[in-house]
Amino acid sequence: MRDALAGLTTRGRAFLAAGITAAVCAFLLGQSSLTRIGVLLAVLPLLTAYLVGRSRYRLSLVRRVSPQLVTAGQSSTVRLTLANEGLTPAGVMLLEDQVPYVLGTRPRFVVEVSRMGWERNLEYVVRSDVRGRFEIGPMTVRVADPFGLVELGRTFHTTVSLTVTPRTEPLPVLPLSGAWTGSGDNRPRAFATGSAEDVTVREYRHGDDLRRVHWRSSARVGELMVRREEQPWQSRATLFLDNRLEAHRGQGAASSLEAAVSAAASVAIHLSQRGFVVRLVTADGEDPSTVWHDRASSQNTAPLLEALSVVEGSRRTHLDMGWLSEGSQTGLLVGVLGQLDTIDQPMLRRLMHHGTAPLALVLDVDAWAGRRTAGEVPGAAWLSGLGWRAVGMRPGDRLPQLWQELNASAPAPSAVR
Repeated sequence: MRDALAGLTTRGRAFLAAGITAAVCAFLLGQSSLTRIGVLLAVLPLLTAYLVGRSRYRLSLVRRVSPQLVTAGQSSTVRLTLANEGLTPAGVMLLEDQVPYVLGTRPRFVVEVSRMGWERNLEYVVRSDVRGRFEIGPMTVRVADPFGLVELGRTFHTTVSLTVTPRTEPLPVLPLSGAWTGSGDNRPRAFATGSAEDVTVREYRHGDDLRRVHWRSSARVGELMVRREEQPWQSRATLFLDNRLEAHRGQGAASSLEAAVSAAASVAIHLSQRGFVVRLVTADGEDPSTVWHDRASSQNTAPLLEALSVVEGSRRTHLDMGWLSEGSQTGLLVGVLGQLDTIDQPMLRRLMHHGTAPLALVLDVDAWAGRRTAGEVPGAAWLSGLGWRAVGMRPGDRLPQLWQELNASAPAPSAVR
C-alpha cells in the first residue's frame, strides 16, 4: 500500500488535495453536499491505490536481438514479446527499454493489457557508428489504472548484448610470401602425428585402393598396410595491433587508434578468407579468445571481430613481448602499428625473427592530430631498415591500395642478415 501511495500521479495527488480542500470548506461553510463531493474526490485515488497495490501482476518479457553481431553503421532489430500470465488485467502500461546512448534514443511503448494470456510483439531498431559491446536492457514497466491516478513501476532485470564490430574493407588477393606453413599459393602437406614410419601407414580396410598398399610395412607386420591420407598443415598468422594510448592521437571515432583497429579487422578477415588461422596480439599480450586452434576456425571470423570490437587503449609505454616464447613461431606476421620510438626497436627486431616475411602498416599519427606531414612515415622507414615490409598510412588513404603496396614492397638490402 505504501508503494501504491508513492505511485500517485500528479492527477491522483490533485484529486486527493481537491477532495481534502472541499471537505474542509464544506465543514467550515456547513455545506453537506460539498462534503460528499470532497469525500468522493479524496477516496477515489486512495481506493485506486489500494486496488492497484493489492493486484499481483505476472508479466513476462522475452527480448531478442537480430543480428547480435553487426558492423559499425549497420542496424539491428530488437524484438520484444510481452505476455500477461496473471489473472489480473494490468491496464495501461508504459514500456521503456534501456539502451546505451550510442545506440539511439530510448524506445517507449504504450500498451493496454485487458485479459489473461494477453501477448504483444513489439520491435525497434538500434544502430551504432562506433564499435563496442553494448548491453540492451533492462526494461522498465509503469502500470497505470484506467483513471491515470496511480502509476507503479516494475523492472525486468534481463539484458541482451549487441556487439558492433569495426568497419572493414575488402583487400585484394595477392601472393603472401610468408605462407610457408601451408597457405597462400603453395600448400605443403604433412602427416598429423608420430614418426614417418608409424604415421604414414595404417591397416587395410575394405574398399581401400590397392595402389595405396605399402608392401614393405605389410611384409614386416604380416598384414596389408596402406598409406594414410595426407593432412594439410595449418596456415597460421599473427596479427599484432599496437593499441598503446601514447602511440596514437585523436579522440573517439576519428582517432588513429580507431583507424588502426579497422585496418586490423580488414586484415584479419582477409587472412581468414585465405585459409589462415589468425590470432590477435595487442600491446597487452595475446587475446585468449583468438588463440590458434583447429583449422576449421579459419573460416569463423566472429571471435576475431568480437575481440577487436572491445579493444581499448593500453596504458603501456612499450611493446610487451612476454607472449613470445623462445623458439616459438608466429607464422605470417602482420603488424598494425602506431608511433614508434627507438625503445621499440629491439622488440620489433626480436618479433621479426620469430615470424615469416613480416608486414607492417605504420600509422602517421601526427596526421590524425591535425599536423600535416610529407614524405615517408618515419616508423615505416626504419622498420624497412630492420627487414620488415612496411608502408605508412595517413587519413584518407585507401587500405586496399596500401595492402597492394605492402605486398609489393621489399625490405632494404642492408637489413637482410
